[in-house]
Amino acid sequence: MADSPKEVHLEAYPEIPVLTLSDFSLKEILGVDPIIENPQDGSLLVLIPGGKFLAGGLRSDEGGEIFEVELPTFYAGLTTVTNAQYARFLNEVKPNKTDLEKWIRLDSDCFVRAKSGGGYEAYGNNEKHPVVSVSWYGAEAYCKWASGRLPSELEWEKASRFTDGREFPWGKDWDKSLCRNAENKGTETTSQVFGYPKGVSPWGLYQVSGNVWEWCQDWYDEEAYKRYKAGNLKSPSSDIIGYIVLRGGSEYIDYEDGFRCAHCYGDDPTSRGYGFRLFRSLTP
Repeated sequence: MADSPKEVHLEAYPEIPVLTLSDFSLKEILGVDPIIENPQDGSLLVLIPGGKFLAGGLRSDEGGEIFEVELPTFYAGLTTVTNAQYARFLNEVKPNKTDLEKWIRLDSDCFVRAKSGGGYEAYGNNEKHPVVSVSWYGAEAYCKWASGRLPSELEWEKASRFTDGREFPWGKDWDKSLCRNAENKGTETTSQVFGYPKGVSPWGLYQVSGNVWEWCQDWYDEEAYKRYKAGNLKSPSSDIIGYIVLRGGSEYIDYEDGFRCAHCYGDDPTSRGYGFRLFRSLTP
């Protein structure tokens, strides 16, 4: 990475409720300032310390039971990537027509658009809402540009779930008021990325349940969690059914199971209908 990430003092970000640090005492948990700013795109990244956590669940594609997994330290995006960030990426990369159409669908559901004079912009007062209508290829291209990556499904699960096997980022029980979903969105679609602060994960991540489905880096494999439970943490190396893992639920669903931290969902990598957040390894 050409530029080193810098430590962040949250008082410089008034849009982030104080709840993030004061309620979950991240500095006390981690022993260091837990949030850095990614120099390329400005994403705020939370340090997720290495160690064990409880993964999986009762469904067969979740391993059939909760089990222990140990992961190394990594950084996870405090929020999903926004419309403004994705527009900046497109302006800097200047994709050709083929790549643009492969990466993102610039339709009425998407709040990134081409400007008449050239380039791209976020619009409709949705600059700080999550970018949607992005394919896995579009998410991968952004992460490469930003000197980061998409998460493995286990990393995403630990970042959303903490270490104690909770069902939802906020705890054991479903509460539709704590995330954006089909029952509480009213006439809106997505919410801005710092919305629903009472539903953050214990690491401080916003809206890992609800708002938008998030791409992971792994191919979807119904047998993957059985291997993880047996100690083989290697991600599926090739597609089994041609789908990539998505996590977290979204603003257009209303079934409780879809918002669980262990819930596994997948879609074709060319499908341009989802969002994502930037992750990074501890060292480049």
